[in-house]
Amino acid sequence: MQAENIKKAVQYRKLIDVLLDSNQYADIVLKDGYVINTVTREIYEADVAIKGEYILMVGDASGLIGSKTKVENVKGKFVSPGFIDSHMHFESAMLTCTEFSRLSIPTGTTTIVADPHEIGNVLGVHGMQEMIKEAKTLPNQIYFTVPCAVPDAPGLETAGFDVNSSHMEELLNDPYVQGIGEIQSFSNIGPVYENAPELIDDLVAAVSYAESIGKTVEGNAPALFGKELAAHIISGGGHVSCHETTTKEEMMEKLRYGVSVFMREGSSQRNMAECIRAITEEGMDSRRAILVSDDMVPEDLLKDGHMNDIIRRTIAQGVDPVEAIQMGTINPATHFGFKDVGILSPGKRANIAVISNLNEMAIDQVYLNGSLAAERGQLTIDLGSYTYPESVKKSVKRGPVKAEDLHITANGSRARVRSIVAIPFQNLTGAQEFNLNVSGGVVQPCLQQDVLPLIVVERHGRTGNIGKAFLNGFKLQSGAIAESVAHDTHNIIVTGTNYEDMVTAVNRVISMDGGIAMIKDGKVVGDLPLRVGGLITDELSGQEVSEKIAELTRLAESELGCGIPVPFMHLSFWSLVTSPEWKITDMGLIDVDKFEVLSPVVE
Repeated sequence: MQAENIKKAVQYRKLIDVLLDSNQYADIVLKDGYVINTVTREIYEADVAIKGEYILMVGDASGLIGSKTKVENVKGKFVSPGFIDSHMHFESAMLTCTEFSRLSIPTGTTTIVADPHEIGNVLGVHGMQEMIKEAKTLPNQIYFTVPCAVPDAPGLETAGFDVNSSHMEELLNDPYVQGIGEIQSFSNIGPVYENAPELIDDLVAAVSYAESIGKTVEGNAPALFGKELAAHIISGGGHVSCHETTTKEEMMEKLRYGVSVFMREGSSQRNMAECIRAITEEGMDSRRAILVSDDMVPEDLLKDGHMNDIIRRTIAQGVDPVEAIQMGTINPATHFGFKDVGILSPGKRANIAVISNLNEMAIDQVYLNGSLAAERGQLTIDLGSYTYPESVKKSVKRGPVKAEDLHITANGSRARVRSIVAIPFQNLTGAQEFNLNVSGGVVQPCLQQDVLPLIVVERHGRTGNIGKAFLNGFKLQSGAIAESVAHDTHNIIVTGTNYEDMVTAVNRVISMDGGIAMIKDGKVVGDLPLRVGGLITDELSGQEVSEKIAELTRLAESELGCGIPVPFMHLSFWSLVTSPEWKITDMGLIDVDKFEVLSPVVE
């Protein structure tokens, strides 16, 4: 870091010379555009002068134009700071950092804060460090907030590796690590306090260390109010974020407590429209309101955009365009303490989005570190490709399963069962009981009631557990779908209309060393190998992954009759035990609120 500070000091000295020496000039001047000031919430006509990686000045830059200065006429266009995604997971896009950047930079995203707890759950510290190593090769600013507790709920799930406060020194002292990521281990306040207080002790130790070296801490507070919300905030050191806010009432209380509310608007969880009502209806201050994607599929990035699309959706909810842009620029920069981005002003990094249509957030050009990086939706720089080492592959460490391994058994001809209830576009779930037929001692799926077996198979080679429950709301008509993406411990999750196809799907995932598999009548309908931790592919480009996921989604609907949107992402979240109400892990059906394992069959 000292070398970086020295380099910056030298560059700043050169900027002063250019400004004050009449014989020195800017490299680039964006001429006559409408500058978006994210501090004063103004739009006014001004030039933006750039030298090297930095902004020289914003105003009349005619005196900084020399014979070698590149002058870009942006008259009639809007010049904004580059956008910041404050909370996302590369693993959810199934893309490397490189391929995600290839898709997101042309949309105006120049800074990303990623949480690598997905690969951390599978491969521990080593997996996270390999992802950070990749990010260091890229020109956009990518920072990481790392987990301080893996798994989130010890005793209720099995991760590939355990991570705790003892690993924080090794992780947090990397300059690319911004701080501690979402503290999910203390999301279920009451149950954790009653049943696993040692998690709180370890969390406080990790947070204390992070604060001692100037790192930030991100929260995770779904449906928390009053004393429980207060306890969560204190556990994170007094200032945290929350990306799990889903109602106006939650938003209001968290803003009043000083929480930075990360309004999530991704591919399968969309909460911004409800959260923003605290601002549009109640007139609350928006300085702590921040837009994030959390989880996005490549098809959405290509079709709709990234942060520019989220800002566009926010504008459509009645928010002033400049205020919406603040939520993706200066607000996150302030939250994280980023001093060099989020505003167009002298000495700031020249990360800039030129917008041709403000309400539609159509991005004309993107400048990254003072260089043109994208124009009219196409990269103008070469990112190359990135291949991960074998040490983060071969992460599926179990042999094939048999159909009887997946059977949910019961006596008699009818059984009353417990079922997770899917809620579209949420990672929250409901809980309900159903009556199902039993044949040969095995509880049968029921398409009429839309109740299917839901199974999680431990794949890390640590326990061999197979957790069992039922699922209502997936709207599958035939076949089975299995995947090694199952938040957060990422064992193999599978559901289907019959056990035979389910076991074939699981074994297909095992044979691929991780990925997605769809089976119908014993045959592969479609699959996608994800060999990096069973989560990511480094064999396909972002465009190719997008096309493949789009094809698999189409096949899920046309061949299997699946009626829920973004089916693979929805399926992956039904094992997330840090959000209510019922979930499933390799340990079984979990009552999240009670912190206990339930039998899938009511005794």
